[in-house]
Amino acid sequence: MIRYTLTCEKDHQFESWFQNAEAYDKLRKAGMVVCTSCGSADVAKSLMAPSVPKKGGIVAPRAKNPIEKIREEVEKNSDYVGLSFAQEARDMHDGLIPERAIYGEANAQEARKLVEDGVPVLPLPFVPKKKAN
Repeated sequence: MIRYTLTCEKDHQFESWFQNAEAYDKLRKAGMVVCTSCGSADVAKSLMAPSVPKKGGIVAPRAKNPIEKIREEVEKNSDYVGLSFAQEARDMHDGLIPERAIYGEANAQEARKLVEDGVPVLPLPFVPKKKAN
């Protein structure tokens, strides 16, 4: 996993984790990396400083970053639906099931189809801790 600090065209800065550098490039080209403040897909990597241990090999604890705070809020106030995210979001949009806050996982094709069909979805700037079975 690699963490990038990203900046959008409007100078909003945010962090996001990616499996590797190639995953970042692929997701960015597909328009799946968006600003957490304004939703712009015009983002670029910013300069970053590595986390270097202090003498003795101990890194001082750091304050929660904005993505960690977002994760806590999403996990506290939403239901994790795993790989059924696309179907659940579509069913709520179509009025087939009651609306509620959900989060989960969808592949790029499923996410693109939801957006094209007007289903209100937004990529999260983190990978869910829970994994679908």
